[in-house]
Amino acid sequence: MGQPQYRLEGIVRTRNERMEDFEGPLDVIFLLLSKNKIEIQDVSITAILEQYLAYLDEMKRLDMEIASEFITMASHLMLIKTKMLLSAAEQAEAESELDLLRQSLIERQRKEAIEQIRLAVTWLEPRNEIGRCLFTKEPEPLRKDQTYRYQHELQDLLLSLDVIAERSQQRLPPPTVNFKGIVGKERYPVTRKATEVIRRLVLRGVERLKNLFKGNKSRSEIVATFLAVLELCKTNSVSLEDDVNGDNPNVRLVDGTNTNVEEAT
Repeated sequence: MGQPQYRLEGIVRTRNERMEDFEGPLDVIFLLLSKNKIEIQDVSITAILEQYLAYLDEMKRLDMEIASEFITMASHLMLIKTKMLLSAAEQAEAESELDLLRQSLIERQRKEAIEQIRLAVTWLEPRNEIGRCLFTKEPEPLRKDQTYRYQHELQDLLLSLDVIAERSQQRLPPPTVNFKGIVGKERYPVTRKATEVIRRLVLRGVERLKNLFKGNKSRSEIVATFLAVLELCKTNSVSLEDDVNGDNPNVRLVDGTNTNVEEAT
C-alpha cells in the first residue's frame, strides 16, 4: 500500500500531509497538540479526546492496523472524561489523572528537544574542526589615490596663482612703517630724569609730586619720572611730605644733598 493521505477537520491545518509513524499514543497526542499550537498546560480532556478519537477514526478509514496501546489510551481518555461528569471526588481524581497525562506530554516534549539538540551538536561539531585551522588576514588600509585628474585652462591656473600669492602676502608680518606713531621711542633714561628733578628742586626747594609729571611726552618718560623719585628717596636725596588733603604729596630736596645725580644714585 502506498503512502496514505489524510485530512482531519479542525485538527490538522493543511489538507494534504504525509502520515507519520508514531512510537505510541502519547506521540499522537503530542503531535495533535503541536499542530493546533495548544500549550500542554492549557489543554483540556475534551480537546484531547476529540482529536485522539478523530485520529483513530481516520486510521480505521485508511484500513491501518491500530495497535492495542492506542485503543487503551482512548479508553483511558474516555474514563477521565466520564469522571469529569460525576461527583466532586471523581472530578478530583480525574483532574489528578489529567495532570499525570500533562506531565507525560511535557516529558515527551523534553525528550524531543534533547534529540534536536543532539542532532544540532552532531551537525555543528565538524564545522568547528574545519574553521579551527583557518586564519584570516587583517584588513589593510586603502591607499588614497592622489592622482590629479582635473583639466584647467591656462587662465584659470594664472588666477589661482594670483590668489595663492595674495594669501601668502597676507601671512607675512606687516612692515615697520605701519607701526609708526604706535610704537614709542627708546625708553627715557631714569638717570636723566633724576637730574631734571634735582635741578627743579634746587630752584624751587619743594614741588608737588603731580607737577613733576606735567610736560611728560611719552609713557616711557612718565615711568622714568616715577622711578627717578623712588631712586632719589632711596638715596635720601629727596623726601615725600603729605599735604593737607593727603592726595598730592610734596617732594622736598633734603639739605646737603649732592646735586651730582650720578654720584647720588
